[in-house]
Amino acid sequence: MDIVGYSKLLINEQGELLQKLNQIVRDTDEFRRAESAGKLTRLPTGDGMALAFFTNPEAPVRCATEISRALQSHPRIRLRIGVHSGPVDEVKDVNDRSNVAGAGINLAQRVMDCGDAGHILLSKRVAEDLSQYGRWQPHLHELGEFEVKHGATVSLVNLYTDEIGNSKQPEKLRRAKADLDAKRRSALSRAAIAFFLVALAIGSFVFWRARTHSPAVAPPRTIAVLPFKPLLAADRDPVLEMGMADTMITKLSNSREMIVRSLTSVRQYGGLEQDPVAAGRALGVNSILDGNVQKSGDRLRVTARLISVADGSALWAGTFDEKFTDVFTVQDAISRKVAEALALRLSGEENKRFARRDTQNVDAYQLYLTGRYHYNKLTPPEIRQSIGFFQQAIGVDPSYALAYFGLAEAYRSLAITSDMRPKDTLPQAMAAATKALEIDESLAEPHASLVFIRMWFDWDWAGAEKDAKRALELNPNSGLAHTAYAQLLSDLGRHEEAVTEAARARELDPVSLIINTIEGSVLYYARRDDEANARLQKALELDPNFWIAHLFLGKIYMQKGKYPEALAEFGKAREFSRGNSEAISMIGYVWALAGNAGKARGVLEELKSLSAQHYIPPHSVAVVYLGLGERDETFAWLEKAYEDHDVRLQFLKVDPKWDSLRSDPRFTALLKRIGLA
Repeated sequence: MDIVGYSKLLINEQGELLQKLNQIVRDTDEFRRAESAGKLTRLPTGDGMALAFFTNPEAPVRCATEISRALQSHPRIRLRIGVHSGPVDEVKDVNDRSNVAGAGINLAQRVMDCGDAGHILLSKRVAEDLSQYGRWQPHLHELGEFEVKHGATVSLVNLYTDEIGNSKQPEKLRRAKADLDAKRRSALSRAAIAFFLVALAIGSFVFWRARTHSPAVAPPRTIAVLPFKPLLAADRDPVLEMGMADTMITKLSNSREMIVRSLTSVRQYGGLEQDPVAAGRALGVNSILDGNVQKSGDRLRVTARLISVADGSALWAGTFDEKFTDVFTVQDAISRKVAEALALRLSGEENKRFARRDTQNVDAYQLYLTGRYHYNKLTPPEIRQSIGFFQQAIGVDPSYALAYFGLAEAYRSLAITSDMRPKDTLPQAMAAATKALEIDESLAEPHASLVFIRMWFDWDWAGAEKDAKRALELNPNSGLAHTAYAQLLSDLGRHEEAVTEAARARELDPVSLIINTIEGSVLYYARRDDEANARLQKALELDPNFWIAHLFLGKIYMQKGKYPEALAEFGKAREFSRGNSEAISMIGYVWALAGNAGKARGVLEELKSLSAQHYIPPHSVAVVYLGLGERDETFAWLEKAYEDHDVRLQFLKVDPKWDSLRSDPRFTALLKRIGLA
């Protein structure tokens, strides 16, 4: 049973109605009778509950009628109930509490999903059992056979009297019947028209045969895997909760028929009170995989539910109670069940990928999950911490390709966000990504990492494009791969292609901060400032503190001559990045453009002072000298940037702030040396 419209209620209303419903259910005679006999198992479902009676066929129906009668005094609780009799396994969870699993529960869910508020719907099997009792016969009203999910059919019976239930035909079934009648009428009409046309067109058969019709394009399947939640709020294990989602995202991404939202997009929906349907709508997906996970000693308890975002119905649900060493078996089973529920047609290669396990070592897996947990916080201190865990995972299992990919991404990210010397990060990133592909060349993600590394450090534009195309060949639905290719195309000045790739990345992962921001930067370098502004504003709606979006927004204001607004944005970028040198340098650059050379030189001195404490990219110093109009000093610092393989040299060809130097032979020579002339 569940409360209709539950996801639209305020959180306090949800809690209030669920508490009242629980009390009503517990007060029914049938509930108390079965519970006292030890013949009842309860399973909370978020917006309602499932009750499994191990007594007689009448027990669940009597309980349903008692609940329906009690709800006459509580019109705010718009409940629907589905009843089925079938195979149900009584199991013990990790806390040694009774629980249930099996096809009987799943079909009861499908029966219930067909109803509206007030309905008590029965499967044909339950109705046949009840029809043997005279007292039930007058109240059983057959609705017929209906298709519920993916071609499966169920025969439904509506139970109602003058006092309980809902006598109206369920809206979903009414629409289904209307659609079927319309199809039949259309088929008869088409048959009559076809007969007439055949008689009319015999002499023109050749022309008709030449006509072609474009096949209908089915909408793509989209899914988001939410961070798993603890069975008990007091027993949170954020690494395992996020890690289970991360692993399922990786597994499900092996199907080309399905677009899977990234972990960076879904991690914000990990709250204990998060409504999965609301999250699905925000993420723009068709379905949501939601679940609970609990580890106790060497035992692992996992419940998972695949939910249709359109109507909140459960497409599949399952419970697993295993040793933690069998965590990979649980993940395999969940991914297979999701694929079956969504009717995915897996190729032979995709089947192999679904069955592939990146490691068989549980200790290495836990270390990898911990590394990913820290990395996905996307702050320099957390990224540095992740490196140690990835290295430990590799130490335990040297053939763990995903751990090498995690290490590559961590080193790569530090190069662009953390004011670290490129030679101290990017060769390590290159080695890790290359090793990942030596172990498993079919992984798209390390190829995408190599796109950035080849651009930033080697200035190997042809090699970067080869890796970008290979990543997209392996996974056309990878937002990371499309983003990497968009960045490459933008750096090369191929703006139309870059904008197309960036837009595709955002379509695949619409609430990703970095993907929205990189699309904004691509539009900025294409000199499409208004569009860039709109995209960056969208990123800031997702996270007002995302410093890279503030950085590029400041650049747009700067190009428009709005210096106060630009300074405000660069100030936020500096604050939220905890002092990134590019944000500081842009403040100095704008002060110089605004005619305040004193403040610009103050920023210059600040950067030189900071360089005594930690590495400051030479590019940042060059930018301030550029603003001051001191060309010789600018080129001197650009030469140092070249020697250091400063990652921001990749933007020289397209960044508007360098336009004043484009006629200088020294600038042309520098572009040639990095392969961008």
